[in-house]
Amino acid sequence: MTDPLQWSLVIHGGAGSIERHRLTAEQDHDVRAGLDAALAAGTAILRIGGSALDAVEAAVRVLEDDPNFNAGRGAAFTLDGTNELDAAIMDGRTRAAGAVAGLTATRSPVALARRVMEASPHVLLSGAGAECFARAEGLESADPQWFATAERRRQLDEMRAVGGDAFDIDMKYGTVGAVACDGNGHLAAATSTGGVTGKRWGRIGDSPLIGAGTHADDRSSAVSCTGSGEFFIRIGVGHEIAARIRMLGDSPQAAADAVMAEVRELGGTGGVIVTGPAGDAVWSFTTPGMYRARATAAGLHEVAVYGDE
Repeated sequence: MTDPLQWSLVIHGGAGSIERHRLTAEQDHDVRAGLDAALAAGTAILRIGGSALDAVEAAVRVLEDDPNFNAGRGAAFTLDGTNELDAAIMDGRTRAAGAVAGLTATRSPVALARRVMEASPHVLLSGAGAECFARAEGLESADPQWFATAERRRQLDEMRAVGGDAFDIDMKYGTVGAVACDGNGHLAAATSTGGVTGKRWGRIGDSPLIGAGTHADDRSSAVSCTGSGEFFIRIGVGHEIAARIRMLGDSPQAAADAVMAEVRELGGTGGVIVTGPAGDAVWSFTTPGMYRARATAAGLHEVAVYGDE
């Protein structure tokens, strides 16, 4: 058994154009409070010897219910003015995984992703079929209006006003995710998102794609991503980080930095959070800021927003 004092938890609430002059004092406070609440939910599980899988789900569910983040309640609007939700979860012990895409009525997409992993023979369900499975599993549903917020609607209206198809090419409004290492050295990762403002045609980004936006393998790392999903998909960011750790002997920080540099070279932006079986708790991002937090059994407790923190 790994030293039970080596547990760690890292969470993110999105990366992008996050700078001090863009956030009001109230927004800064609310985001930090939300990150801290998610960190508390996950660490409460890890402190009593709970599993990494339970910890990442608990942390992400807090962020899904917080309208300050682009997942669940507070999700970005599609060009048609709807909210479409994606999520994934992966267990590093067995590499079992579950994912969902295009949800419109399930309150906790990450909870449904876990049910796909544990109660179905599949990895990824989408749209009406995923919602049917959620009802069969007894998961809580929500009226579409529950996901919608005035701030996300304003962001869509702002994009429409500039013309074109209004797609958020800067991916400014993020995603949420968590990675954890528990006291037994097991890893897990979870990611949940409302996608990007102005998306259309049922667009799906990297978040629900195992090996791209979400990945966990006890042999290497657990990774959750946020940013320009199309680039993260093309590179397979989560798996690429794991491969560098396993095959090249990179540290989690070195692997994360190298792969994020590759994303930048291709023209993408964003960030990743990573942990490993030794309890590393790292992040790497190429944007002005990333909503992020981390805690470890050794006493680290950090919540940060801007790039210079």
